[in-house]
Amino acid sequence: MMHRHTPKLKLIMPQSYIKRILNARVYDVARETPLEQAPLLSRRIGNEAWLKREDLQPVFSFKCRGAFNKLINLSDEARGKGVVAASAGNHAQGVALGAQKLGVKATIVMPLTTPAIKVDAVRSRGATVILFGDTFDEAATKARELVEEKGMTFLHPFDDPDVIAGQGTVAMEMARQAPAPFDYVFICCGGGGLLAGMAAYLRYVWPTTKIIGVEPEDAACAKAALEKQRRVTLKEVGLFADGCAVAQVGKETFRIIRETVDEIITVSTDEICAAVKDIFEDTRAIAEPAGALAVAGMKKYAEAHEITGASMAATVSGANTNFDRLRYISERTEIGEQREAIISVTIPEKPGAFKKFCATLGKRNITEFNYRYTDSEQAQVFVGLSVTPGGQDLPMLRDKLVQQGYQLEDLTNNETAKLHVRYMVGGHASEAVGEEMVFRVEFPERPGALMKFLEALGTDFDISLFHYRNHGAAYGRILVGFKVPQGKRSALRSILTEVGYRHWEETDNAAYKAYLGPR
Repeated sequence: MMHRHTPKLKLIMPQSYIKRILNARVYDVARETPLEQAPLLSRRIGNEAWLKREDLQPVFSFKCRGAFNKLINLSDEARGKGVVAASAGNHAQGVALGAQKLGVKATIVMPLTTPAIKVDAVRSRGATVILFGDTFDEAATKARELVEEKGMTFLHPFDDPDVIAGQGTVAMEMARQAPAPFDYVFICCGGGGLLAGMAAYLRYVWPTTKIIGVEPEDAACAKAALEKQRRVTLKEVGLFADGCAVAQVGKETFRIIRETVDEIITVSTDEICAAVKDIFEDTRAIAEPAGALAVAGMKKYAEAHEITGASMAATVSGANTNFDRLRYISERTEIGEQREAIISVTIPEKPGAFKKFCATLGKRNITEFNYRYTDSEQAQVFVGLSVTPGGQDLPMLRDKLVQQGYQLEDLTNNETAKLHVRYMVGGHASEAVGEEMVFRVEFPERPGALMKFLEALGTDFDISLFHYRNHGAAYGRILVGFKVPQGKRSALRSILTEVGYRHWEETDNAAYKAYLGPR
């Protein structure tokens, strides 16, 4: 793990970061980004919303600030030997840009799953790219080997005082640009470099402002550390917001965060997708998932605490995403906005039943309709429909359907339904696979990953169901079913654990049972 190799940091009190931030050298490569009002978002959340546009940096991310400040503070001897970094993309581009500016040889180790747009951007700035491993931690281990072999200097992406100070210049600009201290500032958090740097500065100049960090639900290492009062390493890290896919918050960043940040909240994938749309509608810019984290947190926090009339700012921290990923983001946006619901309804299989059901739904926008004859008694209808966010629209519809005698299941928050079943509605398994077990699996999207999964399974289990769909991301998702005799169920679970890919058993999932499971 990367943190095990990190040299001991000299502890610096958060207040002393003010001088380091004021003296940080970042504008040789970075630009002062605008702080912009977001009128559409402001009306939607009932508060004055501002966006700090770090997506407008030359490398489309704030990371160039900390990387250059670290490079400029290295000795001539260290710069002469070259630098090495491990990164999934944004830190890599920041290092490459700074090294190019200073004429320093840079080697960047990037996971094999890194989107091509980020790899190409790093190479275009003259850095040497080594693709290694499926995760950031594996890439960091490789980078440390290069440090030992060639004497290069390792540039940590977040857990370094010079990097933290460089990122803190975002807050320095915000404090100068804002018409008055904000009531709330929301800052995205991965390893904590941006959150620590900004919080150290803002806590000093705006002592009454509430500073809130925002993490993905499936990569909330800083929140876990605060709850345990010590740094912890997450067993699994979600990859959707790849810019924040960190298993352990930094040692120095955590120390600062613990002393300066009021709260850390988490947001779901759907909420992140909705925030990408919000940013686009106000700016016509497309943020990457990690770049939209703070906006998602701002929306969620304002609604959860019923806050109105306050001034709020959020970082838009990056815009490095593959175009293909927009398909997935678009699909999930309406659910993230709570403007779409997905329900499964059982209707009688008799003439006129389908028409009656549609009439019960009323004059509402249907976003998806999947129906297939099942048997002579009943049918399952998979429905996506527009609803009013945050209101009683969906509960009222559910009550109406139940009163009409329909059996229904709300699948709006069912990942298997949204990722797979909606594309597979079309028939149940035969009685022959009555012993079917079903799993949802997530694996790195690179050549050979799927074969690795299938080869590990061997030939002991017959695959009875399979669905895969590329989402233009760094990882792939499959839904796979196996015909498994009772005595071999634990063996299958063990094999899946040994393969090492994230997986969830979905044999009892309501959507699977309704549309795909054996009768």
